[in-house]
Amino acid sequence: MAADRDLPKFKPPHPGEYLRLDILPALNMTITDLAEHLKVSRASLSELVNERRSVSVEMAQRLGQAFGNGTRFWMMLQMQYDIWEAERDSEIFVKRVKPTKAA
Repeated sequence: MAADRDLPKFKPPHPGEYLRLDILPALNMTITDLAEHLKVSRASLSELVNERRSVSVEMAQRLGQAFGNGTRFWMMLQMQYDIWEAERDSEIFVKRVKPTKAA
């Protein structure tokens, strides 16, 4: 059971899903076109677009510069996805720390 009750009940989209379903079609670009523009390999971008790879800081910088929405935007998308996955599958339970009385 998720320890953080503030997590969304729905699975946040992987950043690659945004690229695949929204951005590439809107720009009428292929993975190859975008990979060339970003100066990355087609294989690495394809893995991201097909949700087999996470957004790295370097890729987030490239995407943020290319689309004008910044590195943090792409890192936040990845973080939300990763946290949701981790919390959903987590078996970790740690009791809350109780403050001790001052000496």
